[in-house]
Amino acid sequence: KFWQGNTTHRGTPEQPGRVATLVEEKDGVVWGVAYEVCNGDALPYLDERECQLGGYTTALSMFYPSCGAEPFTALLYMATPDSCHWLGHASEHEIAKQILNSSGPSGHNVEYLLRLAEYTRDRAPHIQDA
Repeated sequence: KFWQGNTTHRGTPEQPGRVATLVEEKDGVVWGVAYEVCNGDALPYLDERECQLGGYTTALSMFYPSCGAEPFTALLYMATPDSCHWLGHASEHEIAKQILNSSGPSGHNVEYLLRLAEYTRDRAPHIQDA
């Protein structure tokens, strides 16, 4: 869901961009990729980037590999309504308008949306999002 604002990469404090976030839902399912973080500096960097700058919180969840390997516990970064960057639900029109009008140091918010869509089409073409 595009319910999290972003003022450090795809927007500004005056015009926050919208970025995808995980939102807890009973019986919800999320398709994604898990990465093993081995470098001792990587996790503190991710925590600073995602939690301190991005306003996300962490949670643990079971990850079920599509290849049939054993499930394992994974660390997730997700937004909650308590986040200082939480924008919450809006109409598709309002979300599209905000994405169209937002840009930040990492580029235009539209670029973020298009790259996310391309990645999803390439990596999970069999998944239909509701």
